[in-house]
Amino acid sequence: MARIFYALSGEGRGHATRASTIVDALAIAHEVTIFAPGLAHGLLAERYRDGRAQVEPIGGLRFCYGRSGRLSLGATAAEAASYLRRLPALTRHLTARIRDERPALCITDFEPALPRAAEACGVPYISVDHQHFLVVSDFSGYPRSLRVHAAAMAFLVRRFYSRQALGIVSSFAFPPPQDRARDLPIVRAGVLLRPEILQAQPDRRPHVCAYVRRSAPPSLLPALEGLGCPVRVYGLGCWPRRGQVEFAAIDERRFVEDLATCRALVCTAGNQLVGEALWLDKPVLAIPEPGNAEQRINAHLLRDTGAGEALEACRVDAPRLRGFLDRADSLRGRIDRNSVRGNEVVLAAVRDWVGPTERIGSGSGRVAS
Repeated sequence: MARIFYALSGEGRGHATRASTIVDALAIAHEVTIFAPGLAHGLLAERYRDGRAQVEPIGGLRFCYGRSGRLSLGATAAEAASYLRRLPALTRHLTARIRDERPALCITDFEPALPRAAEACGVPYISVDHQHFLVVSDFSGYPRSLRVHAAAMAFLVRRFYSRQALGIVSSFAFPPPQDRARDLPIVRAGVLLRPEILQAQPDRRPHVCAYVRRSAPPSLLPALEGLGCPVRVYGLGCWPRRGQVEFAAIDERRFVEDLATCRALVCTAGNQLVGEALWLDKPVLAIPEPGNAEQRINAHLLRDTGAGEALEACRVDAPRLRGFLDRADSLRGRIDRNSVRGNEVVLAAVRDWVGPTERIGSGSGRVAS
C-alpha cells in the first residue's frame, strides 16, 4: 500500500470530477490525501465522508467576472497576484507534509504548490489535467486570435510546473500534437468518466438539459424559453419556473439522469461536461464564457468533431438555439463515443507509477519547457 498526495485547482466541477474518478480507483489499495480549494473541496469532502480518502482545504486561484458576466481580466489578474503571494507559504506547508508523511507519489491536476513541494523533497509527481493540451497541441490551423491566446496560455501553463515524470492530458478531442511533443513522456486520453456517468442508461426524451453559470449571457434564458420544449436548467439554483424552463439545484443523481435522457445539452465550453455529454450520445451546443480563451478553443475543438456546435454569447437567441435542435440528430450521428472515454488509459498510466516499487522515487523527467 502506497501513500499518495493529490492536489487540484479550479473552482469548477470538472477538476473535482476528474480527481474523484482517479481517487476512487486508487483508494481501494492505497492511502490518498486530497488537497482541494473552494467548491472542489466541498464536493470531494462530501464524496469521501466515508473515509475512503482524506480531503483537506487549500487556497486556489479564482476567476472573477464582471456584472455583464464577462471574465474580468483585471480582477482575475489581481486575484492571481494575491494567490502568487500566498503560494510560497502553501508550498512550505505541503513540503512539511511530504517530509512528515513520506508519500510515494504526488499527483497534480493543474495545482502548482504540490509539484514544487515534491521537487524539494525528491518525490516524483505526475500531472493529470486538461490545460496541458495547450502545450502539446499544434494550433497552426486555427484562427489567428486563437493561436495567439493558445500560445500565451501555454506559456502560463508551463510556468505552473514543467518537470513532471509523466504528463496525462485528458480531453474530449485533440488537435494534432506539436512535433516537439511527440517524444515527450505524455499520455493523451479522453475524459475521465465518473461511475455515475458510466452506469447511466442513455435515452432520448423531449427535454433539453442546460448547465449555466451566473456568467451566462442575459439572452440565454429567454432563448431557452423560446425553444418550445421542456428545459432543465442547472447551475443557477432553484429559481421560479419560467414557462417550460425548470430550474434545479445541483443534485448529482438527478443531473446525470436528466443529462442521460435529454435531447441535447446547452452549456459552457468546459472540457469535462462536454466529454460526459458526448459519451452519453448527446449533441452539445457550447457557449464559451466571454473572455475565456480556453473555452473558446474548446468550442472550436467541439465544432471540429462534428458532434456539436458553438455559439458566441453575444449571438445567443431563440432562433439559433432552435436551429441547433433541428440539427441535433445529424450531429448525434457524428459522435465517436469510444474516443471520448479515457478511463482505462489514464488509470493504467497512473497505476503504472503507483504499482512497481522500482519506479517510485526514481526521479522525474522533463515533460514541457
